[in-house]
Amino acid sequence: QVQLVESGGGLVQAGGPLTLSCAASGRTSSSATMGWFRQAPGKEREFVAGICGALGRSYYVDSVKGRFTISRDNAKTTVYPQTNSLKPEDTAVYYCASDNSPFGSTSRGDYDYWGQGTQVTVSS
Repeated sequence: QVQLVESGGGLVQAGGPLTLSCAASGRTSSSATMGWFRQAPGKEREFVAGICGALGRSYYVDSVKGRFTISRDNAKTTVYPQTNSLKPEDTAVYYCASDNSPFGSTSRGDYDYWGQGTQVTVSS
């Protein structure tokens, strides 16, 4: 089992910075893909960003490209999505997820473990 704990959410102003983190523990693997999803009220959970375990390649949904950056620590147990240009439409509960495959995926069903989520509210 892998446990994922998110932190860093809260109320932030539009245009402001945000750094979330996800700490993995348990039977972690350095080759696992780590991803972030979000779910806004009344909407389905959507993929936001991910970082492959194989080559460390990062990938993003179009709506956050150029605004969000995802990185991973050397131990590959903590993942940090960051942005300096939040928008009100980024308001959502953000979830960290881990996929045992090292090749990366944007599909919710491919991820094996999930955190409890952290609320991000962006005020205009």
